[in-house]
Amino acid sequence: ILRGRATSVGGCRWLTRAALLGAAILAAHAQDTRNVTEPVIPPGCAVLTAKLAAIDGNKTVADADEVKLDTARIQQAMDACAQGQAVVLKADGARNAFLTGPLDLKPGVTLVVDAKTILFGSRDAKVYEVSPGSCGIVSPAGRGCRALINGASVSGAGVMGDGTIDGRGWAKVLGKNVSWWDLAEEARKGGNQNCPRILVLNRCDNFTLYRIALKNSGNFHVAYSRGNGFTAWGVVIDTPKNARNTDGIDPGSSTNVTIAHCYIKTGDDNVAIKAGGHCSHMTIAHNHFYTGHGMSIGSETNGGADTIRVTDLSIDGADNGIRIKSNSGRGGKVTDAVYQDVCIRDTRNPIYMDSDYAHFGKTGGQVPWFTGIVLKDVRVQGAGKITLQGYDAQHPLGMAFDNVQFDSLKDIQVIAEYADLKFGPGAVNLKVAGEGVTVTGAASNGQPNACTGKFVAMPAR
Repeated sequence: ILRGRATSVGGCRWLTRAALLGAAILAAHAQDTRNVTEPVIPPGCAVLTAKLAAIDGNKTVADADEVKLDTARIQQAMDACAQGQAVVLKADGARNAFLTGPLDLKPGVTLVVDAKTILFGSRDAKVYEVSPGSCGIVSPAGRGCRALINGASVSGAGVMGDGTIDGRGWAKVLGKNVSWWDLAEEARKGGNQNCPRILVLNRCDNFTLYRIALKNSGNFHVAYSRGNGFTAWGVVIDTPKNARNTDGIDPGSSTNVTIAHCYIKTGDDNVAIKAGGHCSHMTIAHNHFYTGHGMSIGSETNGGADTIRVTDLSIDGADNGIRIKSNSGRGGKVTDAVYQDVCIRDTRNPIYMDSDYAHFGKTGGQVPWFTGIVLKDVRVQGAGKITLQGYDAQHPLGMAFDNVQFDSLKDIQVIAEYADLKFGPGAVNLKVAGEGVTVTGAASNGQPNACTGKFVAMPAR
């Protein structure tokens, strides 16, 4: 169950009537088995004040300050903090910036970045190296950098606050003539970029992200894997659409996940459920997506994914909307995934069921099978391509459409194969045909889902 709660921290009041109404709706639909409520920022064990001043519209720090890392004092404060408390990073007048290399979270300890405070990631590749020379390069293997904030088998930890964590992916790496994002572009020619992520969390049960803004990550913003209990509430992720491989939030091989009341604009998947191991009981509710690659499951589905609920979502100006992607090199079964009350506009691929992601072909032995996929009260505004691609006749796409409406049907292209589709009881105005395609129910026009107030501006942080 997902519940909204009135709270006021640092003069910022977050509860809205929409949050309360959404909480009531989700009481019946939430698939995270926890009783999820709006998080609370814990009491501080230490308050660290900033020594640096951000410049250029709070985008960076002066070149002379790039060697003045706060890593040691932040880490020492977290190491000394008792469980259930927080280390608070706080601006001191015009000094509003901290600069750090990799930090390691501790069980039960929260890192809070206070309002009007920025935690910048270092531009020095050496501080992130997994092995000598492994970070800040393109190499065959990849994974040569530690993250800015790391969690390994720590339970009850969190990152919160009304401030900002900025990876400065656009900025030149110290001693090089390329940025983290330039390295990602170089890797298109072959190899993998070795760039730091903002948050990498492995086996971190009951982890909480709350109200924090994450910006300009060199790679993924949040990678959460092999955990039980992850909450992201009121998080703002803001990174340009041309920043390659900068996924927003990627929960993988995990259970009991809630992503709620978040605003995500990025250069890759806004949210991607990565099922290299089994994924289940996930709730994605009351979120707004902007540029990015959409609400995705995959491309790894070999561990299986089920019991997923996406509700009250707007997708505005993205490359993809509702997307499940995999192939025979990493495929598995995705089922019991329900998308309800979704408004999509100006999105190139509003609905994208892709059983041959990256044109892998059918030479692998891990077959993707998407079945039990439900779309209810979904409205698409603008042109786009609908892809409904099952793997083969033995593993067809199984999908139900209930009140799914396209405002500009003449501008919608449909590609379908190996799909068993059910239309109704709500009207569906899409016409689908193709090899191995069966449709139960008839196309018809009806009253589309009301999207009034769904598309809102990205919060300024």
